[in-house]
Amino acid sequence: MREGLSRRRSNSALAALLALGAFGPPALCAGPPAAGDPAAGPAPVAAEQEAPEEEPELELVGPLTREEIEAALPDWVEAEIEAEPDPEAARALAGAGAGLEVEVFLGTWCSDSKRELARLWRALDETGGLAPFALEYVGVDREKAEPAERVAGLDLRFVPTIVVRREGRELGRLVEESPNGVEVDLLALLEGRVEGVVSARTDLDGEPE
Repeated sequence: MREGLSRRRSNSALAALLALGAFGPPALCAGPPAAGDPAAGPAPVAAEQEAPEEEPELELVGPLTREEIEAALPDWVEAEIEAEPDPEAARALAGAGAGLEVEVFLGTWCSDSKRELARLWRALDETGGLAPFALEYVGVDREKAEPAERVAGLDLRFVPTIVVRREGRELGRLVEESPNGVEVDLLALLEGRVEGVVSARTDLDGEPE
């Protein structure tokens, strides 16, 4: 009788295991049917995913104003807000460079131009717009060949390039990245404490062309 009871319990346990799917994974955890399996149905077609096209960087060429650049490039305005120029050097710009001309060659497509100009503009705001030197901006193309009449003879290899002149004669220039902060190095050029090429780059000559 015990043997019959044991057999009945085994059969009951086997039935329970079969009902619970112990001999195969539950339907919800099953992987996709094998290829060729009639139950599989037609193979799913993967949706084609096109890579989003990146918008080309805006290329403004020719004489520009700060207002025009800010209107066209809102991210430059954001960079201005985040910039932290040296406050003492920024205020000193208000009294430096009387009679000098400062010409800024920049690329609106260039991250270095964005960084340096944003910091310079934040520094100039500290002067209340009272800086005594003349300031002009010129946008160039990626080849730095246009506008041809403005870049001719400048040996313009990197942007931004900030050229300081007196009566048309170049006194010095800042190239690509200022080693001490654009407001600090520009102030030194305007005050005549340094001359020639000032840059964080180490592959440039020390004298302007």
